[in-house]
Amino acid sequence: MKHIVVVLTEPTEGREADYNDYYENLHLDEVLSTTIMTSAQRFKLTDQQGAKCPLPYLALYEVEADDPKEVLANLNATRSERVQSDALNKRTAGAWVFSEIGPRHERD
Repeated sequence: MKHIVVVLTEPTEGREADYNDYYENLHLDEVLSTTIMTSAQRFKLTDQQGAKCPLPYLALYEVEADDPKEVLANLNATRSERVQSDALNKRTAGAWVFSEIGPRHERD
């Protein structure tokens, strides 16, 4: 079954350049090489409507797993295999697993 892992983060105050360098040039590739995640991509909030987004940076990971509980368990179990940067504010970061419930729709 396909799952999307949504991770919202922000840099530690005054460390945005370090945070972006770490996340883009090290962290995503380390996650892909140490977990069951199959793809990763980052985004930055540039506009919003409705409820306020709590954090400005988004990382989306794709993963295949029979049990959705396996996804975060695997991410947590492999954490020691990855560099942990203090430029990422771990106090405010959050991760959510969304599981596929229907087919992908694409524009013709």
